[in-house]
Parts: sequence; C-alpha cells; structure tokens
Amino acid sequence: MNRYPTLEHQRAAEAIVEFFTTIPEIEAVCLICSCARGKASRDSCLDILVLGRPEIMSTAQADIQKIWDEFYTTDPIFQKLAAVGKYAHVDLEFSDGHFEPTEHSWVGGPDEFELVIGNYLVYSVPLHQKGNYFGELKAKWLPYYDESLRHDRLSMVRKYCLNNLNHIPLYIDRGLHFQCFNRFYDAFREFLQALFIARHTYPIAYDKWIQEQIVEILGLPELYERLPRLFEIHNFESHEISDKANTLKSLLDEYAPISS
Repeated sequence: MNRYPTLEHQRAAEAIVEFFTTIPEIEAVCLICSCARGKASRDSCLDILVLGRPEIMSTAQADIQKIWDEFYTTDPIFQKLAAVGKYAHVDLEFSDGHFEPTEHSWVGGPDEFELVIGNYLVYSVPLHQKGNYFGELKAKWLPYYDESLRHDRLSMVRKYCLNNLNHIPLYIDRGLHFQCFNRFYDAFREFLQALFIARHTYPIAYDKWIQEQIVEILGLPELYERLPRLFEIHNFESHEISDKANTLKSLLDEYAPISS
C-alpha cells in the first residue's frame, strides 16, 4: 500500500530517514497518524516520530532538535512539500519512549496517555530502526497495559465524564448554553476514552476518525449509528442538550461500565 498521498510526501519522508540515520542517538524513525494508515490527503502534514532512549535523549535532544531545525528550514525538499498542499508540512515529534499516565483536570477533557501509545506503537510504521528499542516498547505496552492500571484509568475517566454531564442541567438553569455544549463535547471525548479502555484497545483520536475507530477497530457499528444523533440539536437554548447528556450517560454504562 502506498501510504503517501503525494510523491512530495514520500520524498520528504525518505529525506528525513536519511538525515536521522546519521545521528547515532536515534533508535527509530516512524511514520505516524494519517499517512501511516494510508488516510492522508495532499493537504495533510507528514507526521514523523523520532525515538531515542531516555538516558540519551535527556542530554542530546536539544542539540538534535537544533540540527533538525536547520536541515528542515534549508533543504528544498520540504519547500516542495509545502507547495503541494494547504497544510503539507512536516510535523516531527521527538520521544524517549517514556509513557506516564496522568490524571486530567476537571475541565480539560481527556488526557493523551492512550493516544500517544496507540499512535506511536500500534498505528505507526517504522521507517528506520537501529537496535531493538522500538520492539522493547511494543513488548512492554502491547497488546495493552496491565489490568490494575486499566481499572484505575477507566474509573478515573468515567468520573470526569460523569462530572461534565452532571454539570449540564445546572448550567442550563443558569442560561449557560455554550458552556453546556463545551461540557458535553468534553464528556463525549471522555466517553470515547473510556470506551477504548474498557475494550483493552488503544485509540487514534477522540475528535476525528470516529467512524473508522468505532466501526472498523472496535467493531461496534450499532454504537456508531447512535453517536452522530447526539449532536443533532434543534433548539440550542433549551433543555435538549440535557436529554443528550442523559443518553450519553446510558451509553457510558452500557459500553464502558466500571466492571469492564
């Protein structure tokens, strides 16, 4: 499968691999996000993961970033990439492979713990590997992290999701309808996070590729049919969004119960 939407994307990726193979501290270069899954368009950015061991990256990353920035701003191949599509550029991420779960805030929406592991280790395509660090990370985190952590994460995400949903009727009574929608959207993304945790599966994103993830990855077409209707609001300044919140609560208990 040709994962690149244009020849310019492919040549830019090849130039990046060639560049980082000369840097001994780098363990792997991976294609991630839309290009890795063959879903990118000519307007898509080229998402690249550059991986090194923690003990190396802690001291070397700043210098590597500096020489990468110089290369990226001077090599004409990246100018050609920028010219091919509206948002065609390189989005390069450095990682030391240390994935640390965090508890997100009350109003911050879902955290990125599962997203990072999924996009870096599950849905990525290695373009260059030196040694076995990438394989070590996959062996540690796949097919999923340990059950104790999973139970704690599911409980935590459900708590924040329900907190957002429970605020909605209170804000409706105060006429804060835009805040209600914000709370509902955060709760929806937390529902998706809980859904994936409940099924021991790493996600791609909580704000795009929803149909692909629910239908193709999780195999829940009947659930996906119910999700777009959650956002079909006919009267914004009404109690309608409170009814949507109750529906989402029911879906949370049905598809991501605490006993999952």
